Amino acid sequence: MVTNDATILRIKHDVLYEVAKRAWNDTLEETRDNIPYEMIPGPQASYRCCIYKEREIIKQRVRLAEGKCPTDRDTNNVVQVINAACEECPIASYLVTDNCRKCMGKACQNSCNFGAISMGADHAYIDPSKCKECGKCAQACPYNAIAHLERPCKKVCPVDAITYDEYGICVIDEEKCIQCGACIHSCPFGAIGTKTFMVDIIKLIKAGKKVVAMVAPATEGQFGGNITMGSWKTALKKAGFADMVEVGLGGDMTAAYEAEEWAEAYKQGKKMTTSCCPAFVNMIQKHFPMLLENMSTTVSPMCAVSRMLKSQDPDVITVFIGPCIAKKSEALDLNIKDNADYVLTFGEVRAMMRAKGVELEPEEYDYQESSVFGKRFGNGGGVTNAVLQCFKEMGEDIQPKVARCSGGAECKKALLLMKVGRLPEDFIEGMVCAGGCVGGPSKHKTEMEAKKDRDALIKQADDRKVLDNLKNYPMDQFSMHRH
Repeated sequence: MVTNDATILRIKHDVLYEVAKRAWNDTLEETRDNIPYEMIPGPQASYRCCIYKEREIIKQRVRLAEGKCPTDRDTNNVVQVINAACEECPIASYLVTDNCRKCMGKACQNSCNFGAISMGADHAYIDPSKCKECGKCAQACPYNAIAHLERPCKKVCPVDAITYDEYGICVIDEEKCIQCGACIHSCPFGAIGTKTFMVDIIKLIKAGKKVVAMVAPATEGQFGGNITMGSWKTALKKAGFADMVEVGLGGDMTAAYEAEEWAEAYKQGKKMTTSCCPAFVNMIQKHFPMLLENMSTTVSPMCAVSRMLKSQDPDVITVFIGPCIAKKSEALDLNIKDNADYVLTFGEVRAMMRAKGVELEPEEYDYQESSVFGKRFGNGGGVTNAVLQCFKEMGEDIQPKVARCSGGAECKKALLLMKVGRLPEDFIEGMVCAGGCVGGPSKHKTEMEAKKDRDALIKQADDRKVLDNLKNYPMDQFSMHRH
């Protein structure tokens, strides 16, 4: 579920804007405590029980916008629970509804092996302290009177990383969390958020550092059919960035080197997975470590472009911009040398731009650094298509079978099959977000909403080939392998 609730989105983006504005004006330190009171003046509460709760939520969101944990708890996880906002969901998973007829058969009570069901005055009652959430009572009830109420955040998590404390507050198990961010927009109360790097980036720009933006290939089409990569380049320069590079170029780089790996593995009969989706990489590292040797060693497109820029200027600060939350965890992985220094979502970078009075404006389609295959890296199946194109350009007569996994459940299933040696395909393309990067948690539009504009924009690109395109760049100046 993706919420379009105007209140949640407005609060989130208003906080980002207020923090960015104060960071640009050098007034954040002395005025941060005013933000909750300016946004929630009172005396009447707008969306919660009282203005004090609303202000506490704003306060915790401000901390996230500064790159801190919402409370004093210190953790490196970029996905965080806003405790003050999380308390409205029912704790019990199975509830008896008014459909219950309190029938004589008592099928629900008879099916429960834990004595959790008793008969009340009007209908059956489930004792949460005894219920093991096996679901047998719901299956047994002839009236379908027992509802399974699963919290949205827990339901959407592909790796079962969400539990609750004794007060019913959501808790993220960081040993399991792959930081995909699916839970963030699934929560109807906006109780899960992510740390941002806005303030750090603004400080670097104001200090005169050379900060270069790297815009994800999933960006095209997100903001309309007339907002081109050139539009982004102009707007980001106005906002203070030294330059901008489209990461579709990194898609070409990754495809070329991954094609070499796949070709070698195919000839050896070794099965492999892609490595460009950071949430998929986190899933392998945390839940399928025995498959690490099957994961491609080629860096992600984000890292490829960052390494290229740093090979030309070691002092450059690189900032990735896109719809991905997990990219933030990739940037924080110190084991990957010369990766992006920071990551911003669309909402975060637009808050920075709005705070300086900068908006995206229509421009001609005259800036292109990647092939169409690199641009399509952000679509489900795009990585596979790019690699197959490289096979063709390399003269390799290889037609591998590829499991093109879209979404966390498909990725998990394919990895389980690979683990037990039952995977029928030769390779796995893992995209934890359904539809690929274009379906990322911080997208501006859904995949289908953006499809028409995205297709129209990419159709304007020239037909350069992947390997020919890379001849224009210093590929011999940096490594394309993770370690």
